Amino acid sequence: MLDAKRTEEPIVTDGSAWRQPGHGAAPSPGGWATPTQGRPQTQPQPAPDSWWSDALADPWRDPDAPVVVVKTPQDDIPPLEKPPAPGPGPRLGLGLVLVVSIVTALLAGALGGTLGYVFAVGGGGGLGGTQLGSDPPLNGRPPDSVAALAKKVLPSVVTISIRVGSGMSLGSGFVVSNDGHVITNNHVVEGGTGNATVRFSDATVASAKVVGGDDESDVAVLKIDTAGLPEGKLVPVEFGDSDQVQVGDPVVAVGAPLGLTSTLTYGVVSYLDRPIRTSEGGTARYYSAIQTDAAVNQGNSGGPLFNGAGRVVGINSVIGTLSEDQSTAGNVGLAFAIPINHAKRIATDIINTGKARRTVMGVQPDPSYRNPVGGARLASVEAGGPAAAAGLKSGDVILTVNGKPVEEFWDLTALVRKYAPGDTVEIQYLRGTTREKTSVTLVADAK
Repeated sequence: MLDAKRTEEPIVTDGSAWRQPGHGAAPSPGGWATPTQGRPQTQPQPAPDSWWSDALADPWRDPDAPVVVVKTPQDDIPPLEKPPAPGPGPRLGLGLVLVVSIVTALLAGALGGTLGYVFAVGGGGGLGGTQLGSDPPLNGRPPDSVAALAKKVLPSVVTISIRVGSGMSLGSGFVVSNDGHVITNNHVVEGGTGNATVRFSDATVASAKVVGGDDESDVAVLKIDTAGLPEGKLVPVEFGDSDQVQVGDPVVAVGAPLGLTSTLTYGVVSYLDRPIRTSEGGTARYYSAIQTDAAVNQGNSGGPLFNGAGRVVGINSVIGTLSEDQSTAGNVGLAFAIPINHAKRIATDIINTGKARRTVMGVQPDPSYRNPVGGARLASVEAGGPAAAAGLKSGDVILTVNGKPVEEFWDLTALVRKYAPGDTVEIQYLRGTTREKTSVTLVADAK
């Protein structure tokens, strides 16, 4: 869990290389834990058609409880009087019987006509009177509804599968160019052999090769083989500006959680610039994440996070979890997305140069430093680097980066990676007991 005062590294998982059942490591059957029944093992099980067959899962019912029938006493009821024996009564003449039949028929006809008129008028039959409600067009949706957003974005989202060892890695991605480039998480395709397979929301399938990826930023790019695809099949997403996202903004996550393709979940942004470090597979990954409560599970990795206008503002990459076992990790209302401004810059580097530039400030934080008020102490400052040029020295404690608090040593790396080489950030730091500030112009690393 990531909270305001962290004393140990949070438990997070990126669902890396989620394996489908039967292909290597797999989640528990069904993906859910089975609660322990609190009854003796000798308890008889109900027949499937028993009236209480569902009671074992119902905490408010107990099929073992004794049945008690309560009969409410009633006042004594006097016996019914015996009706008098029928005697010979007056006989109805044929004329009277005919008159009664005619009157009955007329009454029935009048009643039917009256009821028909009432139902026609009161039910909107077009004969006048008050009409309740209206009859909108079938499937009409407001243009700004989530349903309308889903219809707009689903053609751009794909499910990605690739062979990894003896199993299959499954994740999500989204089309970003007319010539077939797709962005996803690097951990979805990392270690993959051969081409990947992409599946569109309408079940169209195509092959795609991995163009490249960056393990530390967890961004990768694929290129779809467009041969055989119908014209207009590739619909690139629209990009939003992740720097303009605010806490409380509505967001929609689309992907293939647990292999369920084209699944949409809805939520809000719950925090911004949450420093994330994961170490799945031995690779440390850093970024300053958009936190959301939209339900995200394994298989959502690499899928887009859309804003309310249907524009991508992030890549769903990591979930907070209470489980220490990757295979049983599930959504607990904490999901984290790489800001799209960061991911787009990395993807552009990969497409144009084959590798990504990582943003640095020329310092090495001390991982052993712990302070209740947070901060990252500098173990070393690179001579001639950006931090040294800004006046920072070894032993200084970095408190904030552009106003965002640094609580752990790796927060500094995550927050710096958000910015592009050449950007200038304001640093607040402690030197001894004196609080100071400076500005650092960031650069790309030499890797």
